[in-house]
Amino acid sequence: MSSTLIERPAPTAVPRPDVAPRRRTRVLALPEARWAAAATVLFLIALPLQLTGAPAWAWGPLYALAYATGGWEPAWAGLQALREKTLDVDLLMIVAALGAATVGQVMDGALLIVIFATSGALEALATARTADSVRGLLDLAPATATRLLADGTEETVPTEALSVGDTVLIRPGERIGADGRVLDGASEVDQATITGEPLPAPKEPGDEVFAGTLNGTGALRIAVERDASDSVIARIVRMVEEASGTKAPTQLFIEKVEQRYSIGMVLATLAVFAVPLAVGAAFTDSLLRAMTFMIVASPCAVVLATMPPLLSAIANAGRHGVLVKSAVVMERLGQVDAVALDKTGTLTEGTPRVTDLRPLAGPDLTEDGLLALAAAAEHPSEHPLARAVVDAARARGLALAAAEDFTSVPGIGVSATVDGRVIAVAAPARLLDGREDTASVRAAAVAAELEESGRTAVVVEADGVPLGVLGIADRLRPDAAGTVAALTALTGTAPMLLTGDNPRAAAHLGAEVGIADVRAGLLPQDKVAAVKERERAGRKVLVIGDGVNDAPALAAAHTGVAMGRAGSDLALETADAVVVRDELATVPAVVALSRRARSFVVQNLVIAGVFISVLVVWDLVATLPLPLGVLGHEGSTVIVGLNGLRLLREAAWTRARADGS
Repeated sequence: MSSTLIERPAPTAVPRPDVAPRRRTRVLALPEARWAAAATVLFLIALPLQLTGAPAWAWGPLYALAYATGGWEPAWAGLQALREKTLDVDLLMIVAALGAATVGQVMDGALLIVIFATSGALEALATARTADSVRGLLDLAPATATRLLADGTEETVPTEALSVGDTVLIRPGERIGADGRVLDGASEVDQATITGEPLPAPKEPGDEVFAGTLNGTGALRIAVERDASDSVIARIVRMVEEASGTKAPTQLFIEKVEQRYSIGMVLATLAVFAVPLAVGAAFTDSLLRAMTFMIVASPCAVVLATMPPLLSAIANAGRHGVLVKSAVVMERLGQVDAVALDKTGTLTEGTPRVTDLRPLAGPDLTEDGLLALAAAAEHPSEHPLARAVVDAARARGLALAAAEDFTSVPGIGVSATVDGRVIAVAAPARLLDGREDTASVRAAAVAAELEESGRTAVVVEADGVPLGVLGIADRLRPDAAGTVAALTALTGTAPMLLTGDNPRAAAHLGAEVGIADVRAGLLPQDKVAAVKERERAGRKVLVIGDGVNDAPALAAAHTGVAMGRAGSDLALETADAVVVRDELATVPAVVALSRRARSFVVQNLVIAGVFISVLVVWDLVATLPLPLGVLGHEGSTVIVGLNGLRLLREAAWTRARADGS
C-alpha cells in the first residue's frame, strides 16, 4: 500500500458533471421579495414627487400601488387569521397604514407598508437559504461510486443504487459514497464533516467509514452497511429539518401581549363610544372622546418599548463581529441558562500545530535540528500532520534539505532520504512496536507521555534509530478558558463539551478550560440527544459550534451560535447567530448585551404604561383635548424610542464585555 512520489503523476482535475452544484435560492425567486421590491421602488418614485410639490395626481397613484403591492399578502394573511378568530399583527399593521392614509398621512402609511413588506421578504429569504444549506448537505456524498462485481470487474453506479452488502472501491482522494466497513486496504479518512475530528482518522480492515467523508492517500475496499437514505449524512439532513420544523414558533414577548392588548383596546374604544351615547351624550362628543381614547391607548409606545432596544443591541453586536439574525434571537440569547460547546474549531483553532519537540539523540541534536529533519522528510506529503511540521519549521526560519525517494504509507507515516540518511516520521505504535533497544523504549515512553496529555505523537528516526518525538495538537483558542468561565458566571452552570473527537483529547482539553462534563466520541444524533436531555430538565441551552456535525444540535437548541470563519454553510445558516470574526469571547458579551436589552425593554414598558394610564384616566374622568392626547401619545413613543437607542453607543458594548468577562 505504499506510494512513491516519483511514480505518482500529478493529480489532474477531472470534470464531475454528475455532481450537483450547490443550490442557492435567488432573492427575486421569492414572491415576497418581488412584492417588497415593487413596493419599495414605487415608494421611492412617489416620495420625491410629493416632497418637490408635484400635484397629488402624480404621486397619489404611486402610493396606492405601493400599498397594494406591499400590503396585499400580509392583508390576506391577516384576514385568514381573522377567520380563525385570531387578530393577527399583519392585519393590525395594514389597518394602521390605511388609517394613516384616511387622515391624510399617505406617505407615513406607505413607509409602514414598505418596512413591513421588506421584513417579511428577509424572513422568507432566511428560511429559503436554510433549506438550501440542508439540501446542499446531500452534495457532500458523491453522485457515483465504483462497485466491484463478483468476477472482479468494476462498474460505475449512482450512489443511490448501492445496496447493503455491495463492495465499493474508494480510490485515493475520492469521497466515500456510502456508510460501510473496510474490507481491505489502509488509508486515512478526513471525517470532520461527521465527527469534527481535526485530524484524518486511520482506517484499516474492520473500521467503519461514512458517506461524504474524504479518503486520503490509500485505496480502500468497503462493504456497504446502510442504504443511502439511512446514511449518517442523510440522518443529519433529517435531524436538521425535524429540529427546525418542531422547534416551537417564537414571538417577541410584546407580540404575545400585543394581540390581547389590541383586542381589549378595540372593545374598550367601542364601549367609550357606545356607553355615553346610550345614556344621552351627544354623538359628536362621544365620537371625539372615543377617538382620543383610541389614540392614547394604542400600543405604539408599548410596541416601540421592545424593538429599539433589541434592534440597537443587534446593530451594536454586528459592529463587534456578532451577527444576530433577528430581534427574537436577541431576546432569546438573554434567556439561556446552560451552554454546550463543540471542541474542534470552537474551543480550538481547528488546525493542528507542533506543540512539543523532544530530541533524544543527545546534546548534538537540538530542537531545531530535529524539526528540520522531520520537516524535510514531510515536505512532499499533503497530510495535515505533515503540513503542521513543515509550517513549524518555516515559522522558525529553518532551511529544509532536499528529500529523495519519498514514500508514504497510509496510516503509518512517511520516509525519505535526507542528506544521505533515511529519515522516517511515523506513528509510534507502528514504528516502535516490538523493539526493545534503549532508544526505542525511551522514545515509546516520551510518546506515551505526550499522548497522555492529549497530543498526537510522531517519532522521528534516522537509519532505524529514534532521534526524537514531536507532539502535535489542535491549539486551544487564547480566549477559550476565559469564555468558559464567563459563560459559567452568566448562566450559573458550567458548560458541557460535546465533541466527536477521542475521549482522551477531549478530557485533556476540558481540564484545560475548566469543563468537567465532557462527552466525547459523539455523532450528530448524540449531540442532539445531549441537548434535549438538558432541555427536558428545564434548561434553555445555548449551543456553540462550527461544523456540519454541529448543525442538528444548533437547530434543536434554544439558541444556536456558529463560529463564522471556518464554519460550514449548514452551521452558519442553521444557527441563530454567527460570530463573524471567530472571537469566542464575544459570545458571553452578546449574552450580557441581550440581558441589558431586556432590562431596557422593562424600563420602556414602565414608561409607556405610565403615560397610557395617565392619559386614559384623564380622558375618561375629565376632558382630554385631542391635540394634547396626540402630543402625550407621541411623546411617550419618542421617549421609549430614544431610551432604546442608548444601546447603540460604544459604552453599551464595553459594559456588556465587562458583564460577560
